[in-house]
Parts: sequence; C-alpha cells; structure tokens
Amino acid sequence: MMPSTRYDADAGSAGAPIEGARVHTGGLDATGMRFGVVVSRFNDIISTRLLDGAVEALRHHGVGPGDIEVVWVPGAFEIPIAARELAQLGGVDAVVCLGAVIRGDTPHFDYVAGEASRGVASVHATTGVPATFGVLTCDTLEQARDRAGGTYGNKGAEAAVAAIEMASLLRDLRASGSESDHRAAS
Repeated sequence: MMPSTRYDADAGSAGAPIEGARVHTGGLDATGMRFGVVVSRFNDIISTRLLDGAVEALRHHGVGPGDIEVVWVPGAFEIPIAARELAQLGGVDAVVCLGAVIRGDTPHFDYVAGEASRGVASVHATTGVPATFGVLTCDTLEQARDRAGGTYGNKGAEAAVAAIEMASLLRDLRASGSESDHRAAS
C-alpha cells in the first residue's frame, strides 16, 4: 500500500502558486537518484517490514536497480553514524533511517529514541544530504506492527517518499541558486 503524498497545487494545498513568488516543492520522480537506507537489526521483525516498504516505495517512484544501498546496524542508537557515513561518502541523494524502539519497563527507551532522533537530525543539518526518520517509537509491539505495514500504513514507505521529495526539492533549490548566481554574474 503506497502512501498518499501528492500535493494538488490547483486545489490550494501546500505548494500552490503565490503571485510574485517562486514556489519550490519537491517532486516524487526519483529516476536517476541514489538512496541509502540504514536499518536497525534490533526488533528486526518490525525493521524488516519497514525496509520492505521503503524499498517498494523507492522502486515505485523510479529508483533503479543498484541505486539503493542498504546498511544494517545493531540498533537504533547506531543509525546516525552509519547514516552520516552514507551521506558523506556514499554518493547518495538522501538517506532513509529505519528501526523500531519499543518502550520497556526502564527509561532506556527514552535515551535510545531521543539520541536516534537527534542523531538523524544532525546528519542532514551537517551534511546537506536529507536524512529521513523512519524509526518507530512505540509503546507496544502491536503499535509497531500497525505502523510497519498494518493498520496505519508503512512508515518505512513514508520515510522513503519523504526522502525522494527532499532530494528533489534540494536539487531544485540548488539549480535555482545556480541560475541566480549566473544572472548576478551577467
């Protein structure tokens, strides 16, 4: 099941034209793009489903064979360092980060979930390569299943679609910046 993430500019939604302004939105055509996917092995019954959803979404939107680099890490805490390496060295347009942190009886959940979130956010902030957060933070295994292909869709697919859109948007913004630089130099 593919998430519904298209924006209809004619219907007045996000990305609608604004008189006198250049409006930028990312597209969902990922043809020719490369993606890294970092996946946590911990709770792999969930993360494998997230990975399946992400790969299906990437392929659905035009990512070709050989243009997806999958990296498995021990747990959610280790996702950010692998994501940063992919962003810096992997020649990828975006990195999709996937995993599941399920609350237990101790505060360990809060530390792992918080650090995974901060770490992924720092990847795109420091590298300029989008890194999307498809790490589930749930109270129960059932909640995680519901978000990994169950009742609430597949958050791995949603993270992949967000990565496509952000990679497309950044390409557009960078091309626009190059055009502005060219006009200023003329």
